[in-house]
Amino acid sequence: MKKITTLVLLLTVGLLHAQAFKGNGDVKFDVGANFQNGGSGIRVSSDFGLGENMSFGFVTSYLLSVSNDDLGNKPDFGDRVDIKGRFNANLGNVFELDPKMDLYPGLDLGLRNFGAHLGFRYFFTEGFGVFTEAGIPIASYKTNPIGFDKLNNQFTFNIGASFNL
Repeated sequence: MKKITTLVLLLTVGLLHAQAFKGNGDVKFDVGANFQNGGSGIRVSSDFGLGENMSFGFVTSYLLSVSNDDLGNKPDFGDRVDIKGRFNANLGNVFELDPKMDLYPGLDLGLRNFGAHLGFRYFFTEGFGVFTEAGIPIASYKTNPIGFDKLNNQFTFNIGASFNL
């Protein structure tokens, strides 16, 4: 019983000090699932705090499960992968959210498009939390993307684990 009580107290203290975004010098690492029309895969990202409410970072995704096109062709590696640079406005404290929460809209520039995203992080402890993020292309590099050009160039939904580094 003493061990259980001690464990509960330690977890409670960890929850009290968890903070989603700390500002300048903060570093986050996310790993999760990527879902989009025609495929799903894995996504990893990192964000680096620049100021009280700003961060920049990098994100890459790779589609593991992709539908064949109408002719039965399978996408190659270049069709499945995407790499982006990103800028976030971390607004958790602006909206006076619990310090364990962060809401972050942002812009990204990638291999296929210029886009925007909206994400949310919740930290259970100082080092571990969850995230969810949705992204859309604002301007595609190809005027009318068709076939596999639509992969990583459309609405995406991401969910996964977030870590403080």
